[in-house]
Amino acid sequence: MELRDKNGLTEAEYLAQYRPKNYNRPSVTADIVVLCTVPTGCELLLIRRGGHPYLGKWALPGGFSRESEPVSETARRELNEETRLAGIPLEPVGLFSTPGRDPRMWVMSEAYVTKLSGRAEASAGDDAADLAWFAVRAENSPQVLTLSFSGAGENFRAVLQKHMAAGISGPRVEYAIQDSGGLAFDHAAIIASALGKAGLI
Repeated sequence: MELRDKNGLTEAEYLAQYRPKNYNRPSVTADIVVLCTVPTGCELLLIRRGGHPYLGKWALPGGFSRESEPVSETARRELNEETRLAGIPLEPVGLFSTPGRDPRMWVMSEAYVTKLSGRAEASAGDDAADLAWFAVRAENSPQVLTLSFSGAGENFRAVLQKHMAAGISGPRVEYAIQDSGGLAFDHAAIIASALGKAGLI
């Protein structure tokens, strides 16, 4: 006997009358934080955006997920398309879903991190106009994290407010951007979270 819900519908009947257009749906992206350890400290791979929004700004490699792939595959595909890097293990950092994080529409991003021992040979592809390795330095105080970036003849800083949030394994740090330093989207917060995940702050 088929189970029926409180409205008397079987699952097949429910799905036949279900209308996805009645519900707002976000787009999903993947963003990838590629870190490497060098004798002078830590470096981060950034791409220069070749299109709107944030045209010309430095950003993390990444892009929109396809309906036919899990987001973990999106991360691998986008990393390869934009930087030519492949076969690198990626670790999930978390889901970033602050309203308004993307000026185009409702977009949520699953972020990933990898930490390499030394610079990998990368080259810009797809919609990345350029890429460069940036030295990253963190100044960590109880309430504020300041990230300094130096590379490609540029220097800039991102300032983030820290607050504690409850987690299953104990308190965890979350970041709110006070000054993005010119980085695209909410990538300063993603980078901060990834540095924490990698044990670098």
